[in-house]
Amino acid sequence: MSGTTGTTDLAPKRAGLTRRQKRRLSRGAQYTVFAAVVIAFAVTADWGRLQNQFAQTDIARQMFPDVITLALRNTVLYTVSGFLVGLVLGMVIALMRLSSVGPYRWFAGVYIEIFRGLPALLIFIFIGVAVPLAFPGTEIVGGTYGKVALALGLVAAAYMAETIRAGIQAVPKGQMEAARSLGFSPARAMVSIVVPQAFRIILPPLTNEFVQLFKDSSLVLFLGVTLEERELSKFGRDLASTTANSTPILVAGLCYLLVTIPLGLVVRRMEAKAQEAVK
Repeated sequence: MSGTTGTTDLAPKRAGLTRRQKRRLSRGAQYTVFAAVVIAFAVTADWGRLQNQFAQTDIARQMFPDVITLALRNTVLYTVSGFLVGLVLGMVIALMRLSSVGPYRWFAGVYIEIFRGLPALLIFIFIGVAVPLAFPGTEIVGGTYGKVALALGLVAAAYMAETIRAGIQAVPKGQMEAARSLGFSPARAMVSIVVPQAFRIILPPLTNEFVQLFKDSSLVLFLGVTLEERELSKFGRDLASTTANSTPILVAGLCYLLVTIPLGLVVRRMEAKAQEAVK
């Protein structure tokens, strides 16, 4: 009697790509597509016409030094003044938002929703048109600079208030309890203990808000400005219309980047340090 042994045919394993190989292929495909788009743009673009319209060195020279000493200076002044107004008002709104008093919380919530929802352009028009109509003969301190500071500050305060509120709530409650146990009043504990720690947390987003205000300062043209009060965008547009060339617009844009790029690097470095501190 002979016995037979059964053999089981094992299905051959399907040859497939590993996850690492798939990632490499995907990354390679993305690089290829990106390179193809860049090459297509470089080949098809009419660089001569672009240079004639945006890169006339003789027109660019005419902008100096006024583009720095006048336009960029005014842009920085508008931004700094608006940021300071927004920071002070934002702090007040944030504390009202956290208050135990109901009407304070209601007012802060309404303010934040309105000024975050309205375009900054409408705020500038409101300051330039509605305020003089509502209060005849009333002049805002500082003239155009005061109007811009108020308009930018009203817009920035809504965003800063939420940022500051989040920073305060991120501080451990034990900090307030420890301060109270040492005899601090609630107000003094908030100002001396909690708020300084909150600002270390929210410094990067506040710097981002400064960058946003720096760009929003271009809306000053809707307030009506003199030649000496022009900021970068207005300065570039005026010269572009005079020369019938877009080179001044490009130069003005590069001046914006002179400020925004270094600030962006500072923000990223602060965020990296904050993450390291958490770890």
